[in-house]
Amino acid sequence: MCSICGSYDISGGAAVRESVLRMSETMCHRGPDAKGIYEDGNVCLAHNRLAVIDIENGSQPMSVSFRGREYTIVYNGEIYNAPELRRAFKELGAIFRTECDTEVVLWAYILHKELCSRLLNGIYAFAVYDKAENKVYLSRDRLGVKPLFYARTGDKVYFASESKAFIKGGVIKPKVDKRGIWQLLFLSPSTIPGSDIFRDIKEIAPGENAVIDRCGMRIWKYWQLEAKENRDNAKDAAEKTIELLWDAVKRQLVSDVPLCTFLSGGLDSSVITSIGARILGERGEKLSSYSFEYENNKENFKNTLFQPASDDEYAKDLAKELGTEHTVLTASNKAVADCLYGAVIARDYPGQADIDSSLLYYCSLVRKRHTVALSGECSDEIFGGYPWFYRREMLERDFFPWIHDPYARSRLFREEAVCSREGYDYMSALYKKTVESAPCLDTDSEETKVARRATVLSTAFFMQHLLCRKDRMSMASSLEVRVPFADHRIIEYVYNVPWEIKFEGGVEKALLRKGAGLKNLLPDNILYRKKSPYPKTHSPEYEKEVKKLLSSCLDKDNLFCELIDKSKVYSLIENGGENVTWFGQLMSRPQLMAWLYQFSSWCDIFDVEFV
Repeated sequence: MCSICGSYDISGGAAVRESVLRMSETMCHRGPDAKGIYEDGNVCLAHNRLAVIDIENGSQPMSVSFRGREYTIVYNGEIYNAPELRRAFKELGAIFRTECDTEVVLWAYILHKELCSRLLNGIYAFAVYDKAENKVYLSRDRLGVKPLFYARTGDKVYFASESKAFIKGGVIKPKVDKRGIWQLLFLSPSTIPGSDIFRDIKEIAPGENAVIDRCGMRIWKYWQLEAKENRDNAKDAAEKTIELLWDAVKRQLVSDVPLCTFLSGGLDSSVITSIGARILGERGEKLSSYSFEYENNKENFKNTLFQPASDDEYAKDLAKELGTEHTVLTASNKAVADCLYGAVIARDYPGQADIDSSLLYYCSLVRKRHTVALSGECSDEIFGGYPWFYRREMLERDFFPWIHDPYARSRLFREEAVCSREGYDYMSALYKKTVESAPCLDTDSEETKVARRATVLSTAFFMQHLLCRKDRMSMASSLEVRVPFADHRIIEYVYNVPWEIKFEGGVEKALLRKGAGLKNLLPDNILYRKKSPYPKTHSPEYEKEVKKLLSSCLDKDNLFCELIDKSKVYSLIENGGENVTWFGQLMSRPQLMAWLYQFSSWCDIFDVEFV
C-alpha cells in the first residue's frame, strides 16, 4: 500500500509545505519505493508509495487534465474492479497512461465527481484535489480496511493515513482527554467510530466521504448496510456466497510483486488459501502460504472454550494437501515481548499486547520474501462466528459482549483521575445506541433481528480493531495485506440471509461451510472445525518477560505513573491473581501486564498530556 497526507487552508492562505513533508516522513514505512509532493496555493499533498501494480509507472501525486481542468490524487489502496472501470471510463473519454488503479480512481472522480466512491470495489483511502473548484475530496472504503484521519488547526485542515503524522509532524499537540482515556480503559483496542484517542484528531469513518473547500469541511456517508428481503433457500444462498468469495479472491490475486496467504488452519484462512491455490494452479503457478507458531507453545498449550485446539498441524496438513509452498514462522517469547514497544509505534496507541506484537514480528519475516498477502479477517463479523450472534443474553447486557470484565483495566488506575463509573456509563450508552441502529425488516424473525444487531455492532467495533491491527502491523514492514471477506458485495448479501440459514443445525458460520462444501474446498476436519482465534503464546516465559518490562515502568515521570494506582499494579506483578479472560478470546493476565507496559510506552513515545 502507501501513505497519503496533505493540508488545505480554508482562508486561502499558503499551504505549509514543511509541515506536510514532516507528516509524510513519519509514514515512510508504508511506502518505501517512492515519495512525492504536490503544492498549489492553499493545497499541499504528499505520498509514499509501495509499488504493487505497474511498478515502473504510477508515481504520486498523479495529475490529469481533462476538458481544460486539472485534477491531482494521492491514493492508498487497491481497486479490484479496475479493469471493468477502465473500459467504461475509456468510452466516456478517459485517456490512460499507466496500468495503475490510481489512475482509475482519479478518472472515477473526474467523470463522476462526488459519486465516484460508489463505483469502487476495493480497499482505499484517497484525496483528489479539484483545482478548478479549489476543493479536496476525501474518501475511505466501505468497511474501513484502509485508515484515514484528519485534524484542524485554525484555518488549516490536515489529513493523513496515520494519526502519528499529525503529532510527530508537529501540527497537533498530543493531548488526551477523559473520552480518550475511557476509550483506552473500556474499549481498546477498538476506538469510537469517527474518533481517535488523541483529542484533536478525528477519523473519516468507514464508508464516508468528505469535501474540504473555502466553506469548511463537510462529511457524509455514502455506504451503509441495508435490510432487504432475501428469498433464497439454503443451497442457493450458499452457492451465491461462495461465488462472491471466489470472485473476491480471484480479483485480489492480481499483483506484479510476490504474493502469499496467511494460513492458520482455521476455516476462514483455509477457504481463502484453498481458492487461491486453485486459481493460481489453473495458471500454472504455485501459491505460497505462512502459518505462525510460538516457541514452547506445544508444551504449554491448554485447550479452552475459546481456543479448543492448536492451529499448527491443521495448517501444515492443509498446505500439503493443497500443494502450497508453506512456511512456518516461529516467534520466541522474548521476540514477542521485545516487539510490544514497536507495536505501539505502529498502532499509535496501546492496542492488543502480544497479539499485536507477534503479528508485527511475523509480518517483518513475511516481507523478506513477499510484498502482498491475503488474510481471513472479517469472516466472523459477517457470517456470525461469535457467540453474541446466537446467545441473545450477551447482546441484552448493557456493555460490549467481548469485554468480559469492563473494569479490568480501570481498577488499576486512580479513580479520581479516570472517573471510571462515568466512563462506563458513556461507553454503555454508545453500545446501546449502536445495537439499536441496526437496519431490520418487519418480517424478520427475532433470531434474524438479533443477528443483524450483532453484525452492525461487530463491524462497527470488533472488525475495526482487527483491520487496524492488520493494517498497522503489516504496513510497519511495508507488507500489503488484502482481506477478501471485506468485499462489500459479500456483506451486503450475507446481511440479508435469514439467520436460520446462517446458523443451520446450530453450527457457527453454517452458510460459509455449506458453500465451501459445495466446492469441495476443504477436508471435513477443517470444514467443520470449531472456531479458533489468532494464536497467542501460552509459555510462562512470556509472562516473566512482561513482568520485567512493566516493573521497569513504575518509577518513570510520565502520564502512566500519574494515572495508575501503583500499589495495585505492584500487586498484579508480584501476586498475579486469577487468570481471567477480560477482552475477546485471548486477553488474560499476561496480556494485561503487557498492555500496561504498552500504555507507559505510549506516554513516552508521544509525550502524552492529559487535559
